[in-house]
Amino acid sequence: MNVKDKKASEYQKLVKADEPKTNSFKNCIFAFLVGGSICSVGQAFLNLYSSFFPKDEAQVLTSITMIFLGSFLTGLGVYDKIGAFAGAGSIVPITGFANSIVSPAIEYKKEGFVFGVGSKMFLIAGPVLVYGISTSILVGILYYLVKVFPMI
Repeated sequence: MNVKDKKASEYQKLVKADEPKTNSFKNCIFAFLVGGSICSVGQAFLNLYSSFFPKDEAQVLTSITMIFLGSFLTGLGVYDKIGAFAGAGSIVPITGFANSIVSPAIEYKKEGFVFGVGSKMFLIAGPVLVYGISTSILVGILYYLVKVFPMI
């Protein structure tokens, strides 16, 4: 074993010793419970809105309410604490997407509304929007071509 390999091996041992130990099972349970709770809150709003509005409108109102709650809790600093506790359980629902847009906007507010909030708001969500919109356009074009030229 040469000197370079020996140093790399020693470094790996040091890294392993200082690496924080994670309890994956506990993290999965917390993610499941918090993510399920967020979805249950969304279902409760859907049930409430369904008793007053048609199904399509109730679904839209539920999405709007959950995005508002995620944004509001991010603004208060509560959603970050939920995320630290639940991990992926707080990221997956629509409230996590709202959090990913609002967090950079709040962080860069001091740089102004145009160069701070406006430019940093879509730092994380921007690629999701770009690829989501691009994919939907491509699927729409393919669908149109299949409908226009069914023999192909």
